[in-house]
Amino acid sequence: MTATIIDGKAFAAKVRAQVADHVSKIKAERGEAPGLAVVLVGEDPASQVYVRNKGTQTVEVGMKSIEYKLDASTPQNELVALIHKLNADPEVHGILVQLPLPGHLNSDLVINTIDPAKDVDGFHISNVGLLGTGQKSMVPCTPLGCLMMLRDHHGSLAGMNAVVVGRSNIVGKPMAQLLLGDSCTVTIAHSKTKDLGAVCRGADILVAAVGRPEMVTGEWVKPGATVIDVGINRIERDGKTKLVGDVHFESAAKVAGAITPVPGGVGPMTIACLLANTLTAYCRAKGLPEPKGLTA
Repeated sequence: MTATIIDGKAFAAKVRAQVADHVSKIKAERGEAPGLAVVLVGEDPASQVYVRNKGTQTVEVGMKSIEYKLDASTPQNELVALIHKLNADPEVHGILVQLPLPGHLNSDLVINTIDPAKDVDGFHISNVGLLGTGQKSMVPCTPLGCLMMLRDHHGSLAGMNAVVVGRSNIVGKPMAQLLLGDSCTVTIAHSKTKDLGAVCRGADILVAAVGRPEMVTGEWVKPGATVIDVGINRIERDGKTKLVGDVHFESAAKVAGAITPVPGGVGPMTIACLLANTLTAYCRAKGLPEPKGLTA
């Protein structure tokens, strides 16, 4: 068996095109555009690249991009004051504070200062609670992207056995909630799960989000299962730096029915879903119908 490759890059392009179409109509009908504010504290190289990509893609879909780049020594009260200012700004519909923050800043306090309706990362405790109780919320971008790809590949997910390897607040836990919401039978597994391989082999849908390079091998994959690899790990191999996922792609692809590659799988969906969330936040703020196919 050779797995179908789920092309996240192509799917993300479709999502961005949908967002751009909605934004174009909003501009034509209302003479305004959704606004996304991104706050970067410090000079972490990976964060700088990520923020730059977010800004570029925000503009490409016709949205207003607002960026704040703060010094690494910025005190917490200044960052909180900026967030309050953005909360009150009617031209800002989505707010994202790039993580990780410098060590002297309290990330939980900062995230929970964001207006939940503008929390396009979906990390605010109110959105976590709303998602966990099946209510309308802002959904974290990476799990939302995974759900979109799974729905596109399978149609209905009802009744499928799903195993999520990883229990982070950013991916693992919200991914499990979303799969429950689509009527899967869900197991959350992790590094301390007994006989993790056997648990994974029971999955029709296997989501790897554990942060360990190539931890999930083909021996752990049920024949025909759909494998979603959320991991992004840099490793040294043959004297070169290589990007790999949490799944050993070559062995898993021989067993799985479908699989996301790394790179080019889940990664591109994260920013696409950030743009979708910003559009959703705008529509909710304005009392407009939410864009179909771009929400959970």
